[in-house]
Parts: sequence; structure tokens; C-alpha cells
Amino acid sequence: MTATDRRRTSARRESLLGDQPGAFASARFVRITPMKARRVVDMVRGMPVDEAQSILAFSPQAASKTVAKVLDSAIANAGTTEGLPTGDLVVSVAQVDEGPTMKRWRPRAQGRATRINKRTSHITIAVQPADVVAGKGGKK
Repeated sequence: MTATDRRRTSARRESLLGDQPGAFASARFVRITPMKARRVVDMVRGMPVDEAQSILAFSPQAASKTVAKVLDSAIANAGTTEGLPTGDLVVSVAQVDEGPTMKRWRPRAQGRATRINKRTSHITIAVQPADVVAGKGGKK
């Protein structure tokens, strides 16, 4: 698939990776707060994928399981869709956006009620070959 074909098929891919080789995966409407998910995503941004997988496997945060699944999906997309070797991939883009908030009410004393916000997240991870990421860092 050429770069022009990719541009026609996915504007999201263009915004994440441009015309460089790589793949991405996302999980939307995940029932975890964006602040808690960002703590986990910040740990693996810029790391090689094998090291990021081992960190996610042993981190105690609840969001690490979901982030690990998204990372595994991005690695699989790179291998199958893009035909990239999965051994030398690096996590180039890792972001957590805020999804819709479900508003719930909790009864309180004297007939009052307080609002409880049940927040959701959109987690996106992109992986690229190590030589592409190293070349991008040298241009700045």
C-alpha cells in the first residue's frame, strides 16, 4: 500500500503517523478515568515494544491491562497490515483522550443528591520501526 492509498483510506492514520511506516490501534469508551490511564501510557511512550510489554505486565495499575491489549493490537496490526517486522518496533505515539462522561446521582443527607461522574477514555497507541523514530528525532 502506497502512501497516497493510505491517505485516501484513513485520515486518522495521517494525523498519527503521516506518510511514515507504522501502525496504530485504539480502544474507545474504556471505563477508566483519563488521568489514571495517562499515568500508565506515560511509562511506555518512546520505549521498544518488548520492554513496554514487560513493564505493562508487571505494573500494578488497573489501566495497564487495557493499555497492554491496545499495544498488542498495534503490534499485530504492524505485522499483518503493514508487513513490518515486529521485533524492532518502538511506541512512537501513545495518547489518552477523554471520552463521554456518564453522570450518576448519589443520595445524600437531608434529601439532597450529589453528582458522580463516571469518566471514559479513548486510548490510542502507534508503533513504528526504530530507525524511523530515530530519524524523526534527529531532524528536530
